[in-house]
Amino acid sequence: MARLIKFYQEKVVPQLRKDFNYKNINQVPRFKKIVLNIGLGEATQNAKIIDSALEQLKIIAGQKPVITKAKKSISNFKLKEGSPIGVSVILRRKRMYEFYDRLVNVALPRVRDFRGVSEKGFDGRGNYTMGIKEQLIFPEIHYDMIEKILGMNITIVTDAKSNEEGKSLLKLMGMPFRIKKQDG
Repeated sequence: MARLIKFYQEKVVPQLRKDFNYKNINQVPRFKKIVLNIGLGEATQNAKIIDSALEQLKIIAGQKPVITKAKKSISNFKLKEGSPIGVSVILRRKRMYEFYDRLVNVALPRVRDFRGVSEKGFDGRGNYTMGIKEQLIFPEIHYDMIEKILGMNITIVTDAKSNEEGKSLLKLMGMPFRIKKQDG
């Protein structure tokens, strides 16, 4: 069993039940899935970049990503309907917890001048999205493997009812939120 699943069951669930007065253990918010997405607008000019991004996301996520295609044509961006414009992968269950563990404990601390992640990434329903500027923060990616530095969006989908519940869940699971400066 993944270390984080055990931690969730033994430490996080009792704390959330206490904080939010849940009567039933099934009311306690949990992670549903984590979506990793790399948008590649420049793929319209350079098709090789899609293959490179696919390979890197596969290494980071531990499962095969899918190519996302344009839903409609936009002539200003030289974009045709059905053209590849990104890669994405959805992690669930054990892989999701393993990725989250690596993200919080290994990747984020490697960000230069890291002061925590913003609290503004919540969507109103307890889900959290954050952007990463470069894929190099993951130790699996070696500098000589990459042709271009790619950013990615990471969305953590929870079954929390509110941002407050979602934030509490993420904080207890180790997400390093930015500490607000006190006046004084």
